[in-house]
Amino acid sequence: MELKIVPVEKPDGLNVILGMAHFIKTVEDLHEALVTAVPGIQFGLAFCEASGKRLVRKSGTSGPLVELAVRNALAIGAGHSFLIVLGEGFYPINVLHAVKACPEVVRVFAATANPLSVVVVEQGEQRGILGVLDGHKPLGVEAEEDVAWRKELLRKLGYKVALS
Repeated sequence: MELKIVPVEKPDGLNVILGMAHFIKTVEDLHEALVTAVPGIQFGLAFCEASGKRLVRKSGTSGPLVELAVRNALAIGAGHSFLIVLGEGFYPINVLHAVKACPEVVRVFAATANPLSVVVVEQGEQRGILGVLDGHKPLGVEAEEDVAWRKELLRKLGYKVALS
C-alpha cells in the first residue's frame, strides 16, 4: 500500500468540487444538475470509471474547464471519484445542494477555491481517496471586529438579510 498527496491543479479564484459517486450515469446527471441549478454555468466535469473500460468520462460547458477536470481526475485516479471545475464567477454554494442530491453521489470531499490536495492510497490496481487538504491552518480565533466583518460581508453578498 502506498500513500500519495496529489495537488489539484487550478488557477486562483476557480472553485472545484471533489466527490465520490457509484455509476457511469453520474456524468450526465451531474451535468444536468449543474445547468439546471445555474443556467449559463461554465464548468468542466470528469468522472473516473472504476470497472469495465476504466475511462475518465467527461462533460461540461467549457472545453478548457473540461480539460482541466480531466487532467486532475487522471492525477487523482481514484475509482468512482469525480471532479467539477467551476468557471470564474460560479460558486459551490449555488450548486452544491444539486450535486449532493444527485442519486449516484455518495460523498463530497471538498468544495473550495483554496489550494487543494487529495490524500490518495494505492494498492495494486486500486486507488482511493482518504481525505483532502483544503486551504491552510488557522492563525487564530476571530475577535469582535472579525465577527462584524464576517457578518457585514455575508449581508453585502446577499447571503443574509440586514436586520433593522
